[in-house]
Amino acid sequence: AEKVLGYDLLSLCLEGPRDALDRTQHCQPAVFVASLAAVEKLNHLQPEVRERGGSGRRRLGPARGAAEAALGSLSPQVVERCVAAAGYSVGEFAALVFAGALDFAEALYAVKVRAEAMQRASEAVPSGMLSVVGRREANYKFACLEARKHCESLGIENPVCTVSNYLFPDSRVIAGHLQALEFLQENARKYYFKRTKMLPVSGAFHTRLMEPAVEPLAEVLKSIEIQKPLLCVYSNVDGKKYMHSKHIQKLLVKQVVSPVLWEQTMHSVYERKQGTEFPYTYEVGPGNQLGAILKQCNLKAWKQYKHVDALQDEEAAET
Repeated sequence: AEKVLGYDLLSLCLEGPRDALDRTQHCQPAVFVASLAAVEKLNHLQPEVRERGGSGRRRLGPARGAAEAALGSLSPQVVERCVAAAGYSVGEFAALVFAGALDFAEALYAVKVRAEAMQRASEAVPSGMLSVVGRREANYKFACLEARKHCESLGIENPVCTVSNYLFPDSRVIAGHLQALEFLQENARKYYFKRTKMLPVSGAFHTRLMEPAVEPLAEVLKSIEIQKPLLCVYSNVDGKKYMHSKHIQKLLVKQVVSPVLWEQTMHSVYERKQGTEFPYTYEVGPGNQLGAILKQCNLKAWKQYKHVDALQDEEAAET
């Protein structure tokens, strides 16, 4: 990673400074590499998971950067037996590396280009992202429309305010001009928003404000070899499985300016006949936010969930 990026990513992750790590241009490569490091850790640990009755291979769930695993009877081969993967935003690149569709070094270079282009796009317009938990009555589209009208009244041309991430029922991330997000916070009760929180990011990711990042990413993806995935990988853009290499190339570019349909992806991944047992799911990489989302989307699937971080286990470190 250091050779591809031109800086010491491991040192930045372990020692900081935090504000440098939080910058989009560094954060995206860090999430990508740490996710795949967690896959290696999972592969090394090879946890044994005993079947809970029933037989046959099971399908699978989400992961921050890469893997979910489905197991038949007693088997230590968690990684080898994985049958599906999904990654949240930049994590989709890690999922595709895990699935054999992308080479690690080439994918990391693409992530570097993506991250730097998104950083530049973020700095061009004062924008951000607002996490919202709403009541059942909440109408996100109407709220965004009124926020855009407010921006127009301030003299902002073609303002952006739209849902950029579908997390779980009654939870969305809204992204756009800062003035629009401030308007939504001030009028939260009117739109039946229970909680709002500005996210610590520098721009409105997954909206058309990221259009300047489209061309650089499209160019680099044309130059790298993309294979058909060896297992099912689900796209953020439509919540469906990638079909072939051109499909991957097209949707990875589109993802930069399209909302992340994570809630819809969870429904696709875990759809099964009533009475069918749910798969084992591993979230690999920094943080366990995707596990928290899974719990809200599908409690039964979440009961077979585990998180694997790239960091050394605390218990092992203490001994």
